[in-house]
Amino acid sequence: MPHPIDSAALQEILIVLGAVVIVIPLFHRLKFSPVLGFLLIGMVLGPTGLGALIRMIPGLDWVVITDRERIGIVAEFGVILLLFMIGLELSFERLMTMRKLVFGLGPLQVVLSAAAIATAAILLGESNTAAIVIGLALALSSTAVIVQVLSEENRLMSTTGRTTFAVLIFQDIAVVPILFGVAMLAGQAAGGLGGFALALGQAAIAVGLVIAAGRLVLRPLFRTVARSRSPELFMAACLLVLLGAATLTASAGLSMAMGALLAGLLLAETEYRRQIEVMLEPFKGLLLGVFLISTGMTIDVSRIAAAPALIVGLSVGLIVMKAAIGWAAVRLFGVSRRTAAQTALLLAPGGEFSLVVMASAAALGVVSGASVDIVVIVAALTMVCTPFLSSIGRALGERLTPKAQIDPALLAPADLGETANVVIAGYGRVGRVVADMLSRHGVSYLAYDADADVVARAREAGIPVYYGDMTRPDFLEHCGLGNARALVVTVDTGADVIVAAARKAHASLLIVARARDARHAARLYSKGATDAVPETIEASLLLSEALLVDIGVPMGPVIASIHDKRAEFRAEIQTLAPGAAIQSPPRQLLREYKRARRAPAEDAG
Repeated sequence: MPHPIDSAALQEILIVLGAVVIVIPLFHRLKFSPVLGFLLIGMVLGPTGLGALIRMIPGLDWVVITDRERIGIVAEFGVILLLFMIGLELSFERLMTMRKLVFGLGPLQVVLSAAAIATAAILLGESNTAAIVIGLALALSSTAVIVQVLSEENRLMSTTGRTTFAVLIFQDIAVVPILFGVAMLAGQAAGGLGGFALALGQAAIAVGLVIAAGRLVLRPLFRTVARSRSPELFMAACLLVLLGAATLTASAGLSMAMGALLAGLLLAETEYRRQIEVMLEPFKGLLLGVFLISTGMTIDVSRIAAAPALIVGLSVGLIVMKAAIGWAAVRLFGVSRRTAAQTALLLAPGGEFSLVVMASAAALGVVSGASVDIVVIVAALTMVCTPFLSSIGRALGERLTPKAQIDPALLAPADLGETANVVIAGYGRVGRVVADMLSRHGVSYLAYDADADVVARAREAGIPVYYGDMTRPDFLEHCGLGNARALVVTVDTGADVIVAAARKAHASLLIVARARDARHAARLYSKGATDAVPETIEASLLLSEALLVDIGVPMGPVIASIHDKRAEFRAEIQTLAPGAAIQSPPRQLLREYKRARRAPAEDAG
């Protein structure tokens, strides 16, 4: 007989999946981080949110999660899988290059933050023992949230990403001695310092076993599995390695996430890493979402409502204090001001291990229940702020980036545009091709680019490229547009601004602009472009032309059909920009297309 299904557990799974499917697309549409969405789902649908109103509102129990522990295992597995995927992106060699930051910056950030927070806790009336525990707990940051935010922003492998992750690695390592220290403060640590040394020895042995076994077994194991060509068997092997390493480190007192990271680092050195990434990637996001929902459920809405000023003040104080300490610590290691600002703000909130440490402290009676509740709320609430702090860090980083010193020789003289027929805004990959075609037909041009290195390389080759930001209207006035026949806009960003400013200043100027797609082309037409060329559309038409010709379709019908398709796209753009005057192809070009249509009959004759 099959075992009956636990309807309560199934109901909570359905609630999580339903909330994810409905809320996360909404956050994507609103351009908010999904991390924030997951945390808010947990806060609203958790036992302290709508769950507290179950007795008052009939039927509400069908849409709320009342037991955080029930989804705790799945939530923890999300963090484990995240660390495993991070390990796949790294390698032991790359990790060793970060050792200065891991074992230098990491402990410096943790110790200084813990000391400052403990001092503040003592001033707020906590005992010395409780203050030390609170300081150690809140000194930790959230690996899961920070890495997810960096991944969404494609900054995981940037300088900020590597610096931040180096500190997070040390924090994950430090959790074990912190938990042991909490037990010692409670007087319940077996063996005192001897027991602590024994625990560290066990952890070191476990790490050594994972590394040794991985180097000996992983390649032969996955080679055997790959020969079977069975996706199911490959998935089973991945989970075996992941959970085996996590279980081994957990049995030695380390976190399961640490074992998962080691497993990922070992597999990163094999030829199977990319296949493993592709296979596990879909599960990572969903399981990590469950973890974030679980974290959101720890935020007690009623306590926030009871003392909003206290909670908000403590949260802001924690972020400001840790950000200031993080900035100073990162700068001591010679990191740029931009990276220091971004790293400090990312590390400022509390983390998931803050909750673990406080739970241990509450169980051992080291910290009072009221203080534990407040610290947990502050840690979880500041984690919610991580996406916003990341955005603030990026904006602040731009301001702190030193302005490049521009060689005066790269700047264009005021009267340089008098003899140029065409002005090119942007000398990137598209601008270079346009400039080359103009040169081949003997058309004079001037090109401007905001990248001093690009300009310097072009000038060394004798190409008339000058430094300048054409998105600035004051600069645009001095680019020689008054004497030019045409302006070509090829920049990746800022094309709308350039087209609008150029059209406003020169009503009769021919403006040809590069667009990303049909919608962008329509927007450029509405700004005043004479012609806008959507690169995605033109690339697809050229690809189609090459394909049709290569498979044997006569050139004439192909060119004619390409023309017809281009006309369809122009009609679509016209509907998107009804008030704009969109140019039709020149008559000479139309005659060539008509001649191409007749080509098959002439070939047949």
